[in-house]
Amino acid sequence: MTHQPAIPTLTAADPEIAGLVEDEARRQAEKIRLIASENYVSQAVLEATGTVLTNKYSEGYAGKRYYEGQQVIDQIERIAIDRAKAVFGVDHANVQPYSGSPANLAAYLAFANPGDTVLGMSLPAGGHLTHGAGVSATGKWFNAVHYGVRKETGRVDFDQVRDLAKEHRPKLIIAGGTAIPRTIDFPAFAEIAREVDAVLVADIAHIAGLIAGGAHPSPVGHANVITTTTHKTLRGPRGAMIMTDAEHAKAIDKAVFPGLQGGPHNHTTAAIAVALAEAAKPEFRDYAHQIVANAKALGDALIERGFDLVSGGTDNHLLLVDLTSKQIGGKPAAQALDRAGIELNFNAVPFDPRKPFDPSGIRIGTAAITTRGLTAEHQPRIAEWIDRTVAAAAKEDEDAIGAIAGEVRELLSAYPIPGYRA
Repeated sequence: MTHQPAIPTLTAADPEIAGLVEDEARRQAEKIRLIASENYVSQAVLEATGTVLTNKYSEGYAGKRYYEGQQVIDQIERIAIDRAKAVFGVDHANVQPYSGSPANLAAYLAFANPGDTVLGMSLPAGGHLTHGAGVSATGKWFNAVHYGVRKETGRVDFDQVRDLAKEHRPKLIIAGGTAIPRTIDFPAFAEIAREVDAVLVADIAHIAGLIAGGAHPSPVGHANVITTTTHKTLRGPRGAMIMTDAEHAKAIDKAVFPGLQGGPHNHTTAAIAVALAEAAKPEFRDYAHQIVANAKALGDALIERGFDLVSGGTDNHLLLVDLTSKQIGGKPAAQALDRAGIELNFNAVPFDPRKPFDPSGIRIGTAAITTRGLTAEHQPRIAEWIDRTVAAAAKEDEDAIGAIAGEVRELLSAYPIPGYRA
């Protein structure tokens, strides 16, 4: 059992770290990974991230660098840009942001000044820290106003969005989040943004792969700026991109460099290019639709077992489960599920009466299990394991939890992951 590609040089030079890499590869292979922001990259993406490209500094943009020796790097970055533009149908793409948070910060830097008003989804309702949460720089440096969801439906309250936009006249309106199980209505956000002359930023970090594969409507033509990570459903490396229409391109590029960053991570840029080439293939469309089919099947199976799903289900890769009726908090449930070989995260639910670090819910995503080849037929069994584990956790029955972990490993042995050979 070993990491792929093999790491003999690392093993000889630093056996302690090499051993931990092998342990992590085994852990990823032996667990049902349901964290909505995680996935498995292909062997090709994995190899691209470990190349000599990491040796090169490349401040600036292709053809306009501050260091010499960019003949190869410029080609790689241009390829990544062209592929992003083709996959998403955008005028402009910047592939340099280090991660999703800096990508979002670039939108603030490009189109707002400290103290300006921004409108985003509240963290408890499913938004992201960088959408103006008080603990984030975006909440400390800007006047952040937040919209939420309707209590009776769990869906975005567009009457509230419009009222807040008209009252506060934000410079930016941010659509998207980290715990939204339903289709994001980009046309509705765009209409409100036009009414108040705001820049609409679509944060598609979670659904980028679904959009690329045609399993979720695209914000292109509605949002002025689109930010995304390149992992999650897009199945690329840990990086980010910002895509824009032609009008907003220059401001975004200046905000990324020199506004926020120095040299891009060229090995990551290459891996993004590889992932985008994979996303352009017909089989990626099948993959994206299978993610959604798996999420719907898992949601239905959980509902049958008495679980309460925020909004009553899902349209995408994500399920948000309120465990209040199960008489257990999200955190102890998530920890027990991890011991049972089912990896997910505890998460606040809208109008959650509990504290953020001890919330009522768990968040589930189906991108990683879909990459492994699991289909809708497997979801009732996963729901059964979740149900049994939650019940066992409430009774502090560790033997039952350990038994489930064994059943999980047995199933997954038939579905190998890229990056590990059993």
